[in-house]
Amino acid sequence: MTHQVHAFEPPERFVAGTVGPPGERTFFLQARGGGRLVSVALEKVQVSLLAEKLEELLSEAQRRFGVDLPETTPAAGDNDPLDTPVDEEFRVGTLGLAFDVDTATVVIEAIAVGEAEAEVELGDVEDDEDADEEPDEPDEDLDRLRVRLTPEATRAFIERARRVVNAGRPPCPLCGQPLDPAGHLCPRHNGYHR
Repeated sequence: MTHQVHAFEPPERFVAGTVGPPGERTFFLQARGGGRLVSVALEKVQVSLLAEKLEELLSEAQRRFGVDLPETTPAAGDNDPLDTPVDEEFRVGTLGLAFDVDTATVVIEAIAVGEAEAEVELGDVEDDEDADEEPDEPDEDLDRLRVRLTPEATRAFIERARRVVNAGRPPCPLCGQPLDPAGHLCPRHNGYHR
């Protein structure tokens, strides 16, 4: 079976978003560019971790290579819904990150779930001399989505990803678990309403 690499270097738009009501949301990464639209499904925790690790990657790139980082601009940003149709190309199993020093860009790879894996592997900041070569990985036969972002675009992605993750159900003030619109049996109350 042939695998597909959906490469957007750079994309016109790359965002995290959701489909469905709070509590039943499906999370997606979506890239658009050159008349193509690719959406891949992933878990909420993967979106949250991706934002966190991208922030660390930018800080490390600044520290090690003197990359200028844009200021955070929470007011500005892409708040539009995902582009339709949202057709899931694949479910993400592994996320890979690298910083390409030659082009001062962040490379994000979302790799399809393999046989029995669903994990988040995050690479270190790399002095990526051979950006054109594929890394020697055992999962070469898996579909992947690859995007290359400027530090500015990466910062915008991080801000939106955090808003998307935090836009779900509000947490219970006692136990921290998500509150359902229909109510919530809080373990701190042993299931009893006060």
